Amino acid sequence: MRVEIVVGNIVRQPDVDALVNSANANLRFGSGVAGAIHTAAGPELEQYCRRYSPIALGEAVVTPGFQLPNPFVIHARAASYINDDHPEKYLDLAIAQVLRVAKDAGIKSMAMPAIGTGVFKFPPEVAAEIIVKALISRAPEFADITLVRICVSDTQMQAVFQAALDLATADSGRN
Repeated sequence: MRVEIVVGNIVRQPDVDALVNSANANLRFGSGVAGAIHTAAGPELEQYCRRYSPIALGEAVVTPGFQLPNPFVIHARAASYINDDHPEKYLDLAIAQVLRVAKDAGIKSMAMPAIGTGVFKFPPEVAAEIIVKALISRAPEFADITLVRICVSDTQMQAVFQAALDLATADSGRN
């Protein structure tokens, strides 16, 4: 599994099979990434999501991409860093579930945001460490997933995630 960190708009990643949505419990149109994905996918996405709502902390579900150029959307629910108990555990679980549902759906490539760093208030360094460690440590189990592209909003966030990726990759090489 190749993990790359790019500055880019999550809904403008037409070369991947799925977009990962940092979802709220009800899988509804929201602010940030959820709003952007729902807007680009069209109203059918929110209507389709009703059958899966609500989802628990750390859970992930796959839906069609509707008007997106990507066939799938994977909705993952992280915890609020300031309002939920054990938010780190639920972010790690959400990434694990994203990989599991992607594998089950035959998804080979995906673009994901810096999950948890928006309205869920994760400090970027904490989220970056959890997300990239979760991806790198589980890569052997999900060999069919060839690419995970983490789309971030600016070069400062890109540097934070790249540093975490470099560290996780170096650590995995030592084990």
